[in-house]
Amino acid sequence: MANRQDPILAPPARRKKYEAGFKLKVVNFAIEHNNCAAARQYGVTEKMVRDWKANEKALRSMPRGKCVLRRGTPHWPELEKHVADMVNEHRQSGYIVTRNQIRLFALQWAKSNPDHSNRFKATVSWCTRFFERHNLVLRQKTKIAQKLPADLEAKVNSFHRYVIQQRNKHGYALSSIGNMDETPMNFDMVGNRTVHPKDEKTILIKTTGHEKSSFTVVLACTADGAKLRPMIIFKRKTMPKLKFPVGCFVHVHEKGWMDEEGVKLWLDNVWSRRPGGFIQKRSLLVWDMFRAHLTPSTKQRLARINTDLAVIPAGLTSLVQPLDVCLNKPFKDRIREQWNEWMVSGEKSFTKGGNMRAPQLDVLCKFVIKAWNDIDAETVIKSFKKCGISNSLDGMEDDYLWQDEEKAEAETIPSDTELDPYNDCLTNVPQDVIDLLMISDDEQEDFEGF
Repeated sequence: MANRQDPILAPPARRKKYEAGFKLKVVNFAIEHNNCAAARQYGVTEKMVRDWKANEKALRSMPRGKCVLRRGTPHWPELEKHVADMVNEHRQSGYIVTRNQIRLFALQWAKSNPDHSNRFKATVSWCTRFFERHNLVLRQKTKIAQKLPADLEAKVNSFHRYVIQQRNKHGYALSSIGNMDETPMNFDMVGNRTVHPKDEKTILIKTTGHEKSSFTVVLACTADGAKLRPMIIFKRKTMPKLKFPVGCFVHVHEKGWMDEEGVKLWLDNVWSRRPGGFIQKRSLLVWDMFRAHLTPSTKQRLARINTDLAVIPAGLTSLVQPLDVCLNKPFKDRIREQWNEWMVSGEKSFTKGGNMRAPQLDVLCKFVIKAWNDIDAETVIKSFKKCGISNSLDGMEDDYLWQDEEKAEAETIPSDTELDPYNDCLTNVPQDVIDLLMISDDEQEDFEGF
């Protein structure tokens, strides 16, 4: 009986990979003609054409040279499900969601559910992969850039020369070199970005409805890293009957505005009471050209307390004012974080119509105090050096002027879309025009329109 030979099997065909660019080319051809024609033209199966057409949106979102968009399989699916539910719930309610908030929530859930979160650390890379798996992105408002003067370099050099001359002449201690700046704040401190699905164009953010109700915060610090007590100016005619927290100085103004009287109060209650201020040792105060800073009575008062002035030229606060360059941005970011927490879990009150009231004035003061205290002293010291105000006179610290901004925690471009009414570019605007722009209490549009 002849031996039966088994048939020789051909090796299995190797599966061919197709890049996203090729798939899109096939899809476009299929749209213009039909699926069968596209399959014949490019040597693929009709099923492939149908699948690629169904996934056209995903193909257009990925790199053209990539064959497949792998988002990865989650190591902690139960944890990610709860995190995704939290994000969806907060966004449906209009609350802001940040990357740090996601990581913090995930860590808290992991500690409470160790069986489903073994070795989970909520790293930055995990958060990025979580975003990809759940089709999330950070949405950000646009920015308004400050217009810089044409003779920028000459003005900056002139300012630095003046500061060096004054320091050589009077030998100020670092604790006697200060910077003060007014910054507007809103009762609703809505952030610029929130986690949200990619494809939705309408981004809802829940507020109390007081986004345009404003108050002023006056911050000041010295070159040795000390942060002076913040002054808070509320838009009222009389002082509210509240017990304000220790750590801030509260003032009221019918427009919520810093004026000549406000500067006098700040000099008497904040600047003169800084460490060493009572002995009136000669000092240098750096501030911008806001009109209330330059009145004859303000200059006379400064002379009486033995304080020299270094006035920043118009348009240069974003380059040589420490608070503007390095500190205001992280300060506002910290306040927004507290406001977000208050919106989610803080104690609130409501009107008879069911509308949420804005945070109480004493709560806002606590926000300001905590945010200002959280700024690191080392960041304050570096901010003066970055602006060329407190660098060693032997030139050994001049490299701070050219330090890479991305390496510093706070040196970022201001992200607020509203314009600052204390912007030194407004120094040539008549006072009556500014007063017209200060809308009444009922309309709650303070500072809008600058």
